Amino acid sequence: MDALRVGVAGLGVVAQVVYLPLLARRRDMFTVAAVCDLDGEHAARFGRELGAPAFADPGRMLDAGGLDALLVLTPGSHGPLVRAALERGLWVLCEKPLAYSRAELEGLPDDGRLMVGYMKQYDPATQRLLETLPEAGGPGNVRQLDVTVLHPSGESQLLFARARASRPSPEAVAPYAEADEAALTTAVGPASRRLRRLYADVLLGSVCHDMSLMRLLVGAPDTVDHVAVWPADVFPPSVEVSGTLPQGGRYGLRWHYLPGYPAYRETVTLHHDHGSLELVFPSPYLMNAPTELTVRCRVGTTERTTVYRDVAEAFERQLVAFHRFVTAGEPPLTGLAGGLSDIVTAQRMVRRYAQWAGIPVSGECAEEDPGRSPKEETLIGR
Repeated sequence: MDALRVGVAGLGVVAQVVYLPLLARRRDMFTVAAVCDLDGEHAARFGRELGAPAFADPGRMLDAGGLDALLVLTPGSHGPLVRAALERGLWVLCEKPLAYSRAELEGLPDDGRLMVGYMKQYDPATQRLLETLPEAGGPGNVRQLDVTVLHPSGESQLLFARARASRPSPEAVAPYAEADEAALTTAVGPASRRLRRLYADVLLGSVCHDMSLMRLLVGAPDTVDHVAVWPADVFPPSVEVSGTLPQGGRYGLRWHYLPGYPAYRETVTLHHDHGSLELVFPSPYLMNAPTELTVRCRVGTTERTTVYRDVAEAFERQLVAFHRFVTAGEPPLTGLAGGLSDIVTAQRMVRRYAQWAGIPVSGECAEEDPGRSPKEETLIGR
């Protein structure tokens, strides 16, 4: 099949540092056929450089036609734009989060043309861990899954990038900001600004990567037993979550925003009866920087430690998987169901935190949902 004609919606940092360079690298699979940004001049500059039509309105880009697929790289909730693209028959690769609320996804065409972009699922180290996990007895033999994220400021991670800023007018942004606020109200009710930002910016903006890894490796959480958020006067804060895994183990997740920390570091460790499997992820903006997988086990009287590093780029592997999805029907690791599962998990976390902190909360996260177990209902009802 000829290279897919893709439209790129959103020309911010992730587009400039990650996707556009990789699309140029993989001209065998992709042609940038249109670009869009709410800052029309910003879009026009990239359009000239790429030799592609430029738009300041995503609806107009979709209506212009000439596309096989859309990459959704815009800030905020992606639900409305994903819906618009799917209704026009396009294939969609959508960066996280898929949406802010479950309601945004109701009635969404589920005909197998949507892929949610969790590149860490496609990291070669993650895939190697998946291959190794059966040797440890599989997910049911995992005693504990631990995640620790040390997150410096985005500015410090991007000092090397020299990305160009998009500066859309307030008038251009207003309709999308209003839609995001309405979606947040649907999800968590008229809660405090801090709680809404915790849900949107921290849980669905960053912690969702760890939700996706947990979902891929051992399954989505069975319960959310405890959520703590601190300090009270800092944002983004630190977040701690713990609960049970689907097959009986437990998990602990700690996410710390530390503006001056030397470098981004994310550690995912699975402890099982016979050893440990550990992933250490570098900053996602560093292309071809290897994630390290360490496998610890015993062989006879010997403690054996094996380390795997692969410089294959996770984002590039994700794009290749998207191409196979479109051209060969190979299902993505996360589609509509997986994206919805992560929204449900984030809402469960918000509800548990609100209960722990004594904060009134309503909306979807206060309703019954298919992701919550009877055990968790008992915990939250205490």
